[in-house]
Amino acid sequence: MTPDAVIATLKTLVDPDKVRTDAESLDNWGKDWTKHFAPAPLAIVFPKTVEQVQAIVRFANEQKLALVPSGGRTGLSAAAVAANGEIVVSFDYMNQIGEFNAYDRTVVCQPGVVTAQLQQFAEEKGLYYPVDFASAGSSQIGGNIGTNAGGIKVIRYGMTRNWVAGLKVVTGTGELLELNRDLIKNATGYDLRQLFIGAEGTLGFVVEATMRLERAPKNLTAMVLGTPDFDSIMPVLHAFQDKLDLTAFEFFSDKAMAKIMGRGDVPAPFETECPFYALLEFEAVSEDIANDALATFEHCVEQGWVLDGVMSQSQQQLENLWKLREFISETISHWTPYKNDISVTVGKVPAFLHDIDSIVGEHYPDFEIVWFGHIGDGNLHLNILKPENLSKDEFFAKCATVNKWVFEIVEKYNGSISAEHGVGMTKRDYLTYSRSPEEIAVMKAIKAVFDPNGIMNPGKIFN
Repeated sequence: MTPDAVIATLKTLVDPDKVRTDAESLDNWGKDWTKHFAPAPLAIVFPKTVEQVQAIVRFANEQKLALVPSGGRTGLSAAAVAANGEIVVSFDYMNQIGEFNAYDRTVVCQPGVVTAQLQQFAEEKGLYYPVDFASAGSSQIGGNIGTNAGGIKVIRYGMTRNWVAGLKVVTGTGELLELNRDLIKNATGYDLRQLFIGAEGTLGFVVEATMRLERAPKNLTAMVLGTPDFDSIMPVLHAFQDKLDLTAFEFFSDKAMAKIMGRGDVPAPFETECPFYALLEFEAVSEDIANDALATFEHCVEQGWVLDGVMSQSQQQLENLWKLREFISETISHWTPYKNDISVTVGKVPAFLHDIDSIVGEHYPDFEIVWFGHIGDGNLHLNILKPENLSKDEFFAKCATVNKWVFEIVEKYNGSISAEHGVGMTKRDYLTYSRSPEEIAVMKAIKAVFDPNGIMNPGKIFN
């Protein structure tokens, strides 16, 4: 079938004005936040119903046409990039919040519901949706499920998969499956719902999700602490975890702080300049808890683990302290960073970071490295900033060499090459550093069951 015939058929499967082929649309919906691959889709199609999604998939399956799912396109692994003439299926118009169940604390969402939209809905019901990250204002629930998104609250609330009560998915043959039916307890064989969470659209498309909500936290309070070195951050984490139920524990380097201060729109937390910073959050529901936090801070200072610190005294100060962490990715984007999202068990973090820092610094001393991440769950974000004298292609070529060294260290520590960003195309060729050949063979076999013709987001996770 010719491209023109494909496009003509697509216009019979959805509203005719919901198929776009203009250059601006192809570029916009054909990519995500990664800059490694040029978008080159055949067309963008915008279904409004589950039945239209099924029709698109059945047509693509018959014609052996590749499909790429598109949500908020905030991903950092090129999982939503259409670089080889694929049809992009955008869920922008499937963006409604449906039935709310107050007893079960669940709500039905279409895949195009924006994360912040669900958070706002939960707040209006006196509840809380705890999966949170800097892109919450544009990322979509379907994409969050596809990458098993994590973010800043994992230490307390876990990943996206912890909050998915049930799914409706369209497989690679166009079949509609209803998975788990929102049950808390369901011991009836394989939980296929979990296979689709984190599958990056390679098994099928999420067309509806029932999401769990939680009790809203009370009087959230944040502290930013400056430490003399990275090794001090871990005893600080343990000291506070012994006394408080933390909702977050983040870290960032002095270089990250300098970039944020350079923006000029966030006040410095205190005057002392420190090599590393920790940001922790907890519910100060009583005076005793706040006193425990201050006593733990004083203990950390006495031990030499903390040089200075501040605790939020208002909602505005809480938000300003969080901006120090949440604005990092947006701020450093000016330098076209090469990003690595890696993880190990929490106890291995200090040695792991030192090994990576040393090898990158030794071989590329001119590269500026910005560290930050979710230290409370072992997730580090390594960002290498592009020097002005290097082109993007030259820079990424050098970083490919760095990748091999970094992932060898990940393998040494039995870690993951992708903690929360997914595999997509950027990590595809490095999957063997985290997964055995036997595991990869099983993963490919599972894909063949749900997507026998290989049309669902091909070339992502593995070739």
